[in-house]
Amino acid sequence: MTDTGPLFVSSGDLILDRRYKWALDHAARGDFAAAADILVQTVQLAPGFATAWFALGAIRDRLGDCAGAVAAFEKVCAADPEDYHGARLQLARLGAGDATPAMTPTYVRRLFDQYAERYDAALTARLCYRAPALLGDAVGVVMRQAGQPMRYGSVLDLGCGTGLAGAVFRPFAEQLAGVDLSPAMIDQAAAKHIYDRLIVSDLVEALQEEAAAPRTYQLVLAADVFVYVNDLAPIVSGVATVLAPGGLFAFTVETFSSDGVKLLPTLRYAHSESHVRDLLATRGLTVVSLVRAAVRSERGVPVDSLVVVAQASTAPRSPVTSRP
Repeated sequence: MTDTGPLFVSSGDLILDRRYKWALDHAARGDFAAAADILVQTVQLAPGFATAWFALGAIRDRLGDCAGAVAAFEKVCAADPEDYHGARLQLARLGAGDATPAMTPTYVRRLFDQYAERYDAALTARLCYRAPALLGDAVGVVMRQAGQPMRYGSVLDLGCGTGLAGAVFRPFAEQLAGVDLSPAMIDQAAAKHIYDRLIVSDLVEALQEEAAAPRTYQLVLAADVFVYVNDLAPIVSGVATVLAPGGLFAFTVETFSSDGVKLLPTLRYAHSESHVRDLLATRGLTVVSLVRAAVRSERGVPVDSLVVVAQASTAPRSPVTSRP
């Protein structure tokens, strides 16, 4: 998701805020040099104005001034330690800093909160989004090959968003729970009356809480969620702890031809097939289906992705006992 509106966090000074917006007006008219000059003057007067530094970095990048853009984005990181603006991702895109930095919860929550009301229309109408349908097809094939009905006592939808995947799997679930970091996305999902339970939480924390409850699931879903996660290991481990014996874990990832994890120019993460297979295997999950498909398009170009279904062992797990 890359077409969200500009972020604005006030400097606390009305005059400087107006100068910032004046700079954006120049940029909107194509006068990027003038916009940069105004922003330089603005941050000289307000060195902690992270929003202005971020805009300056973006405009310098547009002007081809990579070093200047990096310097500005580094100032954002210093002024905005929670990376509300996503400056660390911009630095990685420009070849500075960590190549695959984690998206902070603050950044992800803001990203989806501001996008929630137009999320469904944007994905289905403009991005040819098919992740929920592809997951439904993949899980259906696995169940038919196993000679089992498409029916689950409990389903957990990770990164449920507005409920697009939940709507596909609701007819097959006796109980459907959804978890998402964004309260605004959860509000959209709640309005559809798809889920029996909705949780606003980080995915790893939610899985830990479900395991401690304890709750188990016959199916865990993650549709177009892992493109915002650089390190899947904690999530896959958490899923393994809440899957019932023989339970399925169905998810999509964007992928690439090399190995490991890569931050794409779209500021989403791609995970290689070998990396995904290794992660699942080390957590005791067996891949029962893996197909390449385009779960969405980006500027009219299909995005290379994997649709994966993995299965937990059918052997019951030994109960966890505390030591005296």
